[in-house]
Amino acid sequence: MPDPAHGRTSTKSGPRIRRITLLRLAVPLKREIKHASHTRTSSENLVVRVELAGGTLGHGEGVPRPYVTGETIESTFESLARHDWARIVGEPADFAGAVRTIGSIRLPENEADPRGMAGNAARCALEIALLDAYGRAFGEPIGRAVELAEFSGLRRYATVRGVRYGGAITADSFRKEIRSAIKFRVYGFRDVKTKVGVEGQDDARRLAWIRRILGGKVELRIDANEAWKPAELIERTQPLRRYAIAALEQPVPHAEVGSLAELRPKLGMPVMLDESLCGYPDAERTLREGTGDILNVRLSKCGGILPSLRIIALAHRSGLGLQLGCHPGETAILSAAGRHVAGRVDGISWVEGSYDRHILRENVSREDITFGFGGRAKPLAGPGLGISIDPEAVDAMATERRELAYD
Repeated sequence: MPDPAHGRTSTKSGPRIRRITLLRLAVPLKREIKHASHTRTSSENLVVRVELAGGTLGHGEGVPRPYVTGETIESTFESLARHDWARIVGEPADFAGAVRTIGSIRLPENEADPRGMAGNAARCALEIALLDAYGRAFGEPIGRAVELAEFSGLRRYATVRGVRYGGAITADSFRKEIRSAIKFRVYGFRDVKTKVGVEGQDDARRLAWIRRILGGKVELRIDANEAWKPAELIERTQPLRRYAIAALEQPVPHAEVGSLAELRPKLGMPVMLDESLCGYPDAERTLREGTGDILNVRLSKCGGILPSLRIIALAHRSGLGLQLGCHPGETAILSAAGRHVAGRVDGISWVEGSYDRHILRENVSREDITFGFGGRAKPLAGPGLGISIDPEAVDAMATERRELAYD
């Protein structure tokens, strides 16, 4: 009887999975992160640790959010614990074989979901952990999976590049927002995003000051996080147009995203979809109905590196714009995974992530891979994620764990 996860079993003699550990992490944040939909002072993340025969370890991460993909930590644990991953993955003989097998993994809840998003954070954590483990076992970086991916129209750089990250201004006190804008201007960032639509805030006044401080050369994006109803969208955005907005992210709730087919041409600024872009069917709907100009692809909500590349390839083929985003509270694991994608894939206008030191009180890697001056960051060298995950640091943040042994 075939396994519902649709994996391919290999009979070749490569390293086999010996144990998988599922960990619930409480990741402490340095400050409160607030937007129109939610406020948080810590991030509850899923970390998957894969141990291969011989002792090689790999780590992956997902950020389950009920309001994004409908997942919780509990649901990710249950989803991943149902399957014999050692049998599904088998014993790949080389990294290319591992990538093919890992790319074929499907979770039943994802297959049954019309939007292709249920189970995506769980799949992302498992996929990255497997790629990290087999990358280390075969001496290949995770980014090699980007090069091996076979998706029609996917545009890749000829060589690996450094990444330029953008700045983010959270919906904080006016004084703190101005201070952030000054820092981004002084430190040479070329693009910045700020939240809008938060109750009690005057967005036009905020943007006037932010634009004045940043100057005219810095690209400014705004993120509404589903704050507005379609009936008020034109009224809400009209006063903001004068500030040369490069993109308006998720202005209406996903349940009403269909309204953007009519409203989008009247807004005077490109529309980026985020909560309405969580799987490949969402991307297809965007094209079919004309609800967005730009897709915000985030590894966790889109199911991992390989499913994200499939969406990116569709955008490349169809002319949609792209942002490679992140979830607030991601640790160095997802930061590193995103770096490998952003340094190899062409056609991404903006990259978010690697905020590690600026947002997290504690992290899980021995290295600090936070971006530097102007948001610049070098490619990561070495096998797997290219960073050293500290198992003790992971365990110190873990509030729950489940062992899946395959000995």
